[in-house]
Amino acid sequence: MKTTSCKLEVTTPSDREVLMTRTFDAPRRLVWEAWTRPELLKKWLHGWDDWTLAVCEMDLRPGGAFRWVWRGPDGTEMGLRGVYREIVPPERLVHTEIFDEDWTGGETLVTLVLTERAGQTTVAMTVLYSSREARDGALKTGMQEGMEVGYQRLEKLLASMGGGT
Repeated sequence: MKTTSCKLEVTTPSDREVLMTRTFDAPRRLVWEAWTRPELLKKWLHGWDDWTLAVCEMDLRPGGAFRWVWRGPDGTEMGLRGVYREIVPPERLVHTEIFDEDWTGGETLVTLVLTERAGQTTVAMTVLYSSREARDGALKTGMQEGMEVGYQRLEKLLASMGGGT
């Protein structure tokens, strides 16, 4: 069983939303780069250590599309795609998201907000699902643990980019 010391806070502000919040010891501009540059996303957004973000295509502009595909050690793939709706560097990114094998009940709307205070950046990601059942199903997948593993990797990447102590 994989476990992690979790710094990620997950709440449900409404019956269709999940809010994931975590603070990083890095300036907002570095966190923004790590979220919006494919070569950096591939270094941290791949869940467990034996998975990879094999495809990371991003047309980072309002109306632009993105496609991410994760690959497991046995070749299993999990892909998703979406469209960017709003981009306000380096503070806000809004996009749709739907998995290839839709297990979340349809398209979701993801809003990422980066807030910097005293050299630290808080990442607040709100995911709006189509229904309460879809939200609850997503919460049961181990989403929190997988995100935290990625965020631990992001923490190390940000330190190597000049963030942190």
